[in-house]
Amino acid sequence: QSKGKKPLFVQLVLDNIWSLYEAVMKRDKEKIEKIVTSLGLRIGARESRHADPKVHLNAICSQWLPISDAVLSMVCNKIPSPLEITAERVEKLMCVGARTFDSLPPETQELKSAFMKCSSEGTAPVIVFVSKMFPVDAKALPQNKPR
Repeated sequence: QSKGKKPLFVQLVLDNIWSLYEAVMKRDKEKIEKIVTSLGLRIGARESRHADPKVHLNAICSQWLPISDAVLSMVCNKIPSPLEITAERVEKLMCVGARTFDSLPPETQELKSAFMKCSSEGTAPVIVFVSKMFPVDAKALPQNKPR
């Protein structure tokens, strides 16, 4: 009997998402209407009448489960504040590859203390950290797209 039971995550989260997906893909208007009203969403007539069901699904999911809010709240909850980071960790973040912190220019080494203070004063330097870069074909850039 215990093998037949679904995990709690499946019951509470995945079943609801699958139910919505199935209703939209099969174009079950009654079920979609019920889901939208129970969630208190406002879906435009343009999205609901669109030929592609993915547009309708995207309109519902972007209001019900907005990815930007989820990612931002997860980042705020899980990533530690710069005030809690150790000095060694800051040095590792500022060094690339096999370089040591001592080999960096003195101006860059001075940023360590500013990073550790996490000051919002007008005179405090602005520090930007790029964690990953992706190569993009030049044709895909907005200024190079055909009109």
